[in-house]
Amino acid sequence: MQNSSGKGTILWELDARGVATVVLNRPEVNNAYNGDLIAGVHEAMDALGRARGLRALVLKGKGRHFQAGADLAWISAVGQMSPEENERASRATGDLVRRLDALPVPTVALVQGGCFGGGTGIVAACDIVVASDDAIFAITETRWGLMAGIILPQLCQAIGLRALRRYALTGERFDAHEARRIGLAHEVCAPGKLEESGAKVVDALLMNAPAATAATKLRSLQLAGAVVEDALFADLVREHASTRQLAEAAEGLASFREKRKPGWYPAAV
Repeated sequence: MQNSSGKGTILWELDARGVATVVLNRPEVNNAYNGDLIAGVHEAMDALGRARGLRALVLKGKGRHFQAGADLAWISAVGQMSPEENERASRATGDLVRRLDALPVPTVALVQGGCFGGGTGIVAACDIVVASDDAIFAITETRWGLMAGIILPQLCQAIGLRALRRYALTGERFDAHEARRIGLAHEVCAPGKLEESGAKVVDALLMNAPAATAATKLRSLQLAGAVVEDALFADLVREHASTRQLAEAAEGLASFREKRKPGWYPAAV
């Protein structure tokens, strides 16, 4: 990779074809996102937005897993900050998904291993998702006393309300084939074939006229009612941030640290 952002948490490059590759680079924590990683994605998109000839963006995770959701240690620390700082963190996270959703070039996510929490929102915001057969997905926020408000618009568009109501309310894990069945993934490939499968998708995208492709993507979002208006986004950010500072979040995160069931789980009788 030729460039890095967010203290090296994001690696990116732009090749001669106009294809950008953005890599989540925190493999030691399964690419869980924190403030640095969020800032790094924004920096990469800023730089790519200034680049000439951008045709497509490929998003990958380094290591065994694509993206394990939020770094819960970081979430705990943010929850102790002032309401203003806490809301600022939610806005930066939500803006990342919102920008990716509306990026005026096709986006392709290549998913291996775990894709949890915010990771599901990231892939839901991408135009095309190719998952390895070993990929596992889960919308996990409620397990930790949190809520996924800032990624619910993209998830609802990707998998529909019925599937969202199941998986966002239960937090169950589901495999790549179920992800394809409900619409979160478009294609499932054998382990080790992710790059090859992604390259075929990118080649198909490059056959199409850039301006017509951009117009088709953005108009499709508008016609589907998938553009998140500013007022709704502000409400989602406020709710996302305030939930992080409630007692349920403190208990959910404590149960994770202490490797136990949360206090709201019924005691044995």
